[in-house]
Amino acid sequence: IGSSTPSPNLDQLVQSEIDMSTYPVQTAQTAPEGSRDLLQGIQKTLGFIPNLYGTMANNPAVLAGYLGLSEAFSKTSFRPQEQQLILLAASTLNGCDYCVAAHSTVAQMVKLDAGLLHSVRNSTPLADARLDALVNFTRTIVAERGWVSEDVIDAFVAAGWDRRQVPEVILGVSLKTFSNYFNHINQTEVDAAFQANAWSRD
Repeated sequence: IGSSTPSPNLDQLVQSEIDMSTYPVQTAQTAPEGSRDLLQGIQKTLGFIPNLYGTMANNPAVLAGYLGLSEAFSKTSFRPQEQQLILLAASTLNGCDYCVAAHSTVAQMVKLDAGLLHSVRNSTPLADARLDALVNFTRTIVAERGWVSEDVIDAFVAAGWDRRQVPEVILGVSLKTFSNYFNHINQTEVDAAFQANAWSRD
C-alpha cells in the first residue's frame, strides 16, 4: 500500500514460477561431486548429456535413482522395441513433451516400426494386436494408478503376454512417472538431438 511499484501481472507471475522451478543444467565439471562420475558415464555412452540428466544431476540421489531404475528396466524380458512402446505409452498419457521426443528418438535407434511409433505417439490403435495390447495395458495402469481389474490382466495375457511381465510393465511405468513428473515441474527443454521428434500434449 502506498508503494509506487506496479503489481506484477499474471504473465509475470507465471514466468516467475517457471524460473523458480527450473533447475540449472549441470555438466560433469559443474555438477555436485556425487553426480560427476554418473554424468561422465552418460557423456561417454551417448556422446552428450541430455538435459534430463543434467538437471537431475543437481541432486545426486535423484540422478542415481533414475539411472538405477532405467538399468533395471533395460534388463526385463521385453525386447528394446517393446520397452520403448511401454515408455512412450506412459509418457504420452502423462503428457510429457520431453520424454515422448526422447523415446521416439531412441525407438528409431532400436528400429521400431515407423507405423507403430506413429500410432503410440498419437494414441491410435497399433497394427500389431499383441503390441497394441501391451500399449493399452500400460495406459490402463497409468490411467487407473495401478488399480487394474483381473479382467484387464487376463486380456493382457490372452494377447500373448505372461503374467510375470505385469510387474515389469509396472517398473516401466514407475520409471516414466519419475521422469515425466520431474519434467513437468522442471519445464525441461527438449535437447536438439530430440527436436526432430518433438511432440506436444496439446
